[in-house]
Amino acid sequence: MNYGFINVAAAVPAVRVADVEYNVQEIEKIISMADGQHVEILCLPELCLTGYTCQDLFKEQLLLNKAEEGLLMLLDFTRKLDIICVVGLPVMAGGLLLNCAAVIQHGTVLGLVTKTYLPNYNEFYEKRWFASSQDLNPTEIYLAGSPVSLSAEPLVFQTASGVRFGVEICEDVWAPLPPSNNLTMAGADIILNCSASDELIGKHRYLRSLVAQQSARTMCGYVYASCGFGESTQDVVYGGNAMIFENGRLLVEGDRYSFQPQLQVAQIDYERLRTERHTNSTFINAQRNAHARIIECKPAIAEHPFQLTRNVNPHPFIPSDAEMADTCEEILNIQTAGLAKRLVHTQCQHLVVGISGGLDSTLALLVCVRTFDKLGFDRHGIIGVTMPGFGTTDRTHDNATSLMQTLGITQMEISIAKAVTQHFHDIQHDAHRHDATYENSQARERTQILMDLANKYNALVVGTGDLSELALGWATYNGDHMSMYGVNAGIPKTLIQYLIRYISSLDRFTAQRETLLDIIATPISPELTPADAQGNIQQKTEDLVGPYELHDFFLYYFMRFGFSPAKIMLLAQQAFGKNYDRATIRKWLQTFCRRFFSQQFKRSCLPDGPKVGSISLSPRGDWRMPSDASSALWLKECDEL
Repeated sequence: MNYGFINVAAAVPAVRVADVEYNVQEIEKIISMADGQHVEILCLPELCLTGYTCQDLFKEQLLLNKAEEGLLMLLDFTRKLDIICVVGLPVMAGGLLLNCAAVIQHGTVLGLVTKTYLPNYNEFYEKRWFASSQDLNPTEIYLAGSPVSLSAEPLVFQTASGVRFGVEICEDVWAPLPPSNNLTMAGADIILNCSASDELIGKHRYLRSLVAQQSARTMCGYVYASCGFGESTQDVVYGGNAMIFENGRLLVEGDRYSFQPQLQVAQIDYERLRTERHTNSTFINAQRNAHARIIECKPAIAEHPFQLTRNVNPHPFIPSDAEMADTCEEILNIQTAGLAKRLVHTQCQHLVVGISGGLDSTLALLVCVRTFDKLGFDRHGIIGVTMPGFGTTDRTHDNATSLMQTLGITQMEISIAKAVTQHFHDIQHDAHRHDATYENSQARERTQILMDLANKYNALVVGTGDLSELALGWATYNGDHMSMYGVNAGIPKTLIQYLIRYISSLDRFTAQRETLLDIIATPISPELTPADAQGNIQQKTEDLVGPYELHDFFLYYFMRFGFSPAKIMLLAQQAFGKNYDRATIRKWLQTFCRRFFSQQFKRSCLPDGPKVGSISLSPRGDWRMPSDASSALWLKECDEL
C-alpha cells in the first residue's frame, strides 16, 4: 500500500558533449542511485545521451547512430529494473530529426515524446537541426531494435499502480499553450520536463515561477530536470536545474551550478492532487475536449515496503514566520469586513460579546474593536459582558476585566450563579452532580443574557466559537453555539493564539500586551466545573477531547483532501512522532471521527460567519453533510490501524 504517494526524481548527470558512451555510463550511475532509493519515475535532461549543445554535430550520422546504441545500452541496463526512466535523445524519423524523450522500462521503449515548440532566437537555433512534432505525420520506426510509433498524438503513461504521467520538453512549458495543459486535462497526475535551459540574470526566478504556476494551474506534480555542468560554455552556461513541485508547492530543489551530478528525490501525493481536481469545477469543465493515448507501463518485478519520506507540517493552518504578519493582517481584515457589513446592513451601532478571558472571546472582542474603529463608531457601543459562574477562576476573570477596561468598551458583569441555581431547582437537578445538564445550563444561561441584552440595547450578539470547536461539536446546542454573527467560525484553535500574539505586538495595543500574552498562556477551558483547591482551572478542554494541534491536523486533511483515517494516521505519525506515540494519535483520531459525525446537527444550523481559509464548515457553503450520516466506515478503519 502506497497511501497515494509515488517516488519521483529529477536528475542532472555528468555529461560530455558528443561522448555518448561516457554519457550512458553517467546516466546508468544515476539510474542505479535512483533505483536504490525506490524511485518509480526518473526524469533526465533534454538530449542527455548526446549532450544538448552538439549544434551542427546533430547532422552527423555517426552521432545519431551512437545515440541509438546508447539507448540500447540503457534498455539492457534497465531490463531487470522497475524504475521508469525518461531520457532525452535525437531520433531520425524518415527525413525528420526529432528532439525526443524516450520513456523506458524493463528494457522496453514504452513510447517516444517529441518536442513541439522549438526555440529559434538568441543562442537557440533548434530549428536549424530539429523538426517539431507538428511537422510529423504518424509513422512507425525501428528504434534500438524495436518498432516504435511516432505521431503528434499526446501520450499519457500509466504505471501499474494507476499513476498517470505525461512528458514535455523544455521550451514546451514556455509556450502560451503548453502540451502539459492537454496532458493534465487528459488525466496526467504528473508532468516530467526534460529540459536544457541556460542561465541569464533573472531567468531562474522567472523559470521557477513559471513551473510553479504551471503545476498549480494544472493541479499536477511537476518534475523538471535541466542539463548542467559539462555542456558547452561556448556562449552560454547551463546551471543544472532539478526541481519538483506539487500543485505549485516546491518539494525539492537541487543546487544550481554544482560541478557534481545531482539526484533530487521527492514523494508526490497524487491522491491529494486528484482530490483537488475532482472538487474543482473549473478543472472539470476544462477537461471536456482533452484527449491522449494511454500507454500502460509494466508491472513491478519486485515489491518494496512503503516508507513515507516527505516532511509533513504538523500545523498546516499556521503560516510560516515570513508570512505570519501578512496572513494575520489578512485574516483580521476578512473578519472586520464581514462584521462591518453586517453592522452597516442592519444599521446597528451596538454589539454584545461575552468575555470569558479565554482565547476565542478575546479575539472576537479585538475584531469588534477593530471594526468599530474602522467604521468610526464609539467603542462604548461594544458591550462586553463577564458572566462568572461555578468554575470561573480569578485569572480568567481578571484578564477579561483588564482587557475591557484598557480597550475602553462598555463593561458589564452579571453572575449566573443565582439564576442557574434557581434553574436547577426548577428542573429538579442535583447541583452537586456535575454532568452535561450542570454544564450546559450555565452555557445557555449566558447565551440568554447576551441575547436579551442585545434586545435591550438594539445590538447584535457576536459569536466567539471557532472552527475547531465546530468540528468537534464542542459547544452547547442553543448555548454558546448560537449568536447573530460568528466572527471566529472559520479560524482553527491553533491559529487563534497566533492572531492574538500578532495583535499584541502592534503599537496601538501596548496597553493590552501583558494581558493578551497571559491569555495565550492560560489553559483552554470552558470553566463550567469548579476550580481546584488552589483556585486553578481544573476542567481542561484538551484533557477531555484531546490536543487541538492533533484535531486541527485531522480536520485539515479530512476536510481539505478527503483522506482516510489510515492516511491521516500515517501523516500524523510523520508530523508528531516526536511528541505523541502511535496509540495516542490513534485514540484522538477515533475521537475526532466519532465527534465529527455525531455533532453535525450543531453545524446544520450555524449562524453566519466569515470564511477565512480553504476550510469552512458552513452548511450554506463548503460543507453539506446529513446530520444522520454514519461514522461506521471511518471508525472501523480507525479500529484496524
